[in-house]
Amino acid sequence: MQQYSSLPDQNSLIDATPKLLTTIEQLSAQLWLESSLNQLQSRLNDCLLSACNTVPQPEAAQAEILRTVVNEINSAVHSSNLALTECAVGIAMCQPQETVATVCYISRSPSPNSQPLFLEVLTAEKKLLLRLQEVIKLEDLQQLENQQLPSAWRLADDSGSVMGWLIIATAPLSSDHESLIESQAQLRSQLMARSAKYCTTALVQLRHILSWQQQYQQLSNSNQELERTNQLKNQFLANTSHEIRTLLNCITVPVYMLLTPGFEPTKESQRNYLNIIQSSGKHLLALINDILDLSKIEANQLEVKWETLDVRFVCDSVFALVKEKAADKGLNLRQEINPDITTLVADDLRLKQMLLNLLLNALKFTSEGSVGLEVVLEGVFVHFTVWDTGTGISQEDQVQLFQRYFQIAKADGVEGTGLGLALTQKLAQIHGGSVKVESEVDRGSRFTLILPLNQEVGVGGVEEAGEAKFSSSPLPLTPSSSVDILLVENDLPNADLMQIYLRNLGYQVTWVENAAQMWEALRQLDPAVILMDVYLADGNGLNLVQQLREHGQYRTIPVIVQTAMAMKGDRETCLAAGVNDYISKPIDLPFLASLVAKYSQAPTLVDGEWGVESRE
Repeated sequence: MQQYSSLPDQNSLIDATPKLLTTIEQLSAQLWLESSLNQLQSRLNDCLLSACNTVPQPEAAQAEILRTVVNEINSAVHSSNLALTECAVGIAMCQPQETVATVCYISRSPSPNSQPLFLEVLTAEKKLLLRLQEVIKLEDLQQLENQQLPSAWRLADDSGSVMGWLIIATAPLSSDHESLIESQAQLRSQLMARSAKYCTTALVQLRHILSWQQQYQQLSNSNQELERTNQLKNQFLANTSHEIRTLLNCITVPVYMLLTPGFEPTKESQRNYLNIIQSSGKHLLALINDILDLSKIEANQLEVKWETLDVRFVCDSVFALVKEKAADKGLNLRQEINPDITTLVADDLRLKQMLLNLLLNALKFTSEGSVGLEVVLEGVFVHFTVWDTGTGISQEDQVQLFQRYFQIAKADGVEGTGLGLALTQKLAQIHGGSVKVESEVDRGSRFTLILPLNQEVGVGGVEEAGEAKFSSSPLPLTPSSSVDILLVENDLPNADLMQIYLRNLGYQVTWVENAAQMWEALRQLDPAVILMDVYLADGNGLNLVQQLREHGQYRTIPVIVQTAMAMKGDRETCLAAGVNDYISKPIDLPFLASLVAKYSQAPTLVDGEWGVESRE
C-alpha cells in the first residue's frame, strides 16, 4: 500500500528557540496531516481493491470512492483539537457537457442535534446553502476555488477534464494562539488539495479498472461463444461425416454387390439397388447444397428468382416427396389449404426447400400420429404451418433452435447436420418473412412459415440456370439423324457414363481427355456440340473456349460447359469466356440431354446473338 509522508528529519524541528510549545504544536499538526492522508490513501486502496475483485456498477463504485473521501476528511477534521472543527465536507459532480454541477455527497454533521446535512459556503458575493442533490453553478465553484482561502478544489484528470469538485465549509476560527490560525488554514488547504489529488487518482484508476473489467468480460463472453461454436462445429462435422459415410455406404455397397462375380440379382432387385443409389445420391447432393446455401446467404450472395406460384401445386409437390417416408413410419399426412389462397410470389425452389425442411423435421420427431400442413391467409401474409404429434420441444431448446449446428438429441440418435432450421429461417428472411415455433414437450410442435403474399418481382437477381435439380422430365426425342458430339472430359468414369447415356439417345460421341486431343479431333470431326470440362490435365477449358472463339473455323460450334464449379459467379465466368450454356456437376442427365438437343442444331451469330438454324 502506498504511503505518503512529508515528515521532516527527526531532529530538523528541534531547535533552541524559546517557542518550543509552538514547535511541538506544528509538529503535531504535520503528524496529523500525514496520518490523515495515509488513512485516506489506505481507504481508497481498499475501494479500488474491491472494484478489482467484483464487477460493480460504475456509478456505485464511483459513489463509494466519493463517500470514502468525504468521510475520511470529515473524520480527520473532527478528530484533533489541532484541526479545524465544525466542518462540513461535500463533493459536487459535473455532468458532461453541462454548465452546472450537483452535490452528490455530504459528510455527516458532527452534532447529534444538527439539521439535515448541508454545506454553508461563503463566496465573495453571496452565501451558498447547499444540500444533497442541490445544483451549483460552475461560476460559484470557480469563485470558491479562487478565494484567498479556497473552499473548493477541482478534481481534474490528466487530460484536464473536470470530473467534480471537493468542497469544505468551516466555522469561524477562534484560538488563543493567533500564530496557529494561519498555519491551521494552510493545513486545511493542504489536506483538501492533497485529498482532491488522491480522489482524482482513484477515480481515474477506477475508470481503468472498469474498462479492463468490461474488456475482460467481453473477451470472456467471446471466448465462451467461440468455445460453444467450436463444440457445435465439431458436432456438425461429426454428424456431417456420419451422414456422408452413411449415404456413401448406400451407394458403394449396392454397386459392389452388382459387380460381384456370381451375384445375379433379379431385374426387380437391380431396380431396387439402383433406386437406393439414386436416392442416396440425391440426399448427398441436398446435404452439400444446404451447406453451400447457408454460406451463400451469410455472404449475401444467394440469388433468388421471383415468380408467381400456384400454392396448392407447390404444397402437393412437397407432400409427394415426403409421402413415402411418412408411410414407412406409419404416420398420417394431412393437408389443409384455404381456398382463398391461390398464388404467391416467391422463389419456387426456395419455398419448396423451406417447406420440405419443416416437414422432414416433423417426420423425424414423430413416431406415431400425424403430420400436417395448414395454409391460411393473415392480412397480406401467408402462413404455412407444419404441425405434428411428436415429442415436442422444451423451452430451453426452443431458444437455440434456429442457431447453426444446433440439434435436439433423439433417443435413437441424432440425424442431420443442424443446418435445416437455420437455413429455413434465413431463406424466410430473404423473402421478407419469418419462422416461429410453438411447442410443448410430449404435446407436438407447430412451425409457422410466414411469407408476404406479394414480392417486388425482379429483386434479388436470377437463379443460376445450371443448378442441378434432378429433373423428372421425360427424355428428349431421339435425333432424326446421327449427330456428332465432342466430349472433352478429364475424368474417365464420368466420360464413360455420359457416352453411354448420349449414345443411347442416338448421338455419335467422341471422347477426348485433354486439350491436345481436342485439337487433333477437330481436324477430323465437325461436331454439332462440344461438351467441355473446365479442369483438364494440360489446360483450362475456359481458355480453350476463348481460343475456339478466336478461330474462324470453330467459332460457331456451340460449347456447353460441364463442371463442378457451382459457386456464385461461376456461371457468369463461364458465359463470359464464350460458352453457350452451363451445367454443374453432379449432372442432371435429362437436363443435359435437353441442352444437347437444343444446341445440336446449327447456331449462328446474328448481331452478336445466337440464333438457331436447322442443319437439315
